[in-house]
Amino acid sequence: MLKPRAHLLKLSERLLPLAARAPFQLQRIALERSLNQIFAAPLSENAFEALEGNWMRLEVADLKLAWCLTCDGQKLKIAEQAPVQVTIRGNWREFLLLASRQEDPDTLFFRRRLVIEGDTELGLSIKNLIDSLDPDMLPPWLWKLLQGAGEEVAQAGLVQPAS
Repeated sequence: MLKPRAHLLKLSERLLPLAARAPFQLQRIALERSLNQIFAAPLSENAFEALEGNWMRLEVADLKLAWCLTCDGQKLKIAEQAPVQVTIRGNWREFLLLASRQEDPDTLFFRRRLVIEGDTELGLSIKNLIDSLDPDMLPPWLWKLLQGAGEEVAQAGLVQPAS
């Protein structure tokens, strides 16, 4: 019998590829609303100033998903295409390990499980920003879900180098 977290991980493996089929406009609205709500405090403290006037492309290679992200004032904005200065690419499991703090960001980048291309100085600023964000700003249920899923991925060893 599968443990609940293992079952959730198996379900994620089946459902996440469907996200690529969602119209970009729907992805954009959902991401902008969620990110701006979750990161309201850091945004009000100008924590995302490295993205002011700059565009970052975030690619989830194995899901064939990509978004361009910038900070406009105190709001994060998502676009399908933009003149990006830096791209951060990896598979969904690596991003989950990063978000759940199951793996050190430096390790993920050093082992090329997450890849920075383009303006590496901007990329490193963004990596440091991600590393500095306090998980307590997340709703407790979301942080618990991220931690549990990240622990399951880490224990299962289900990671691959970024494409």
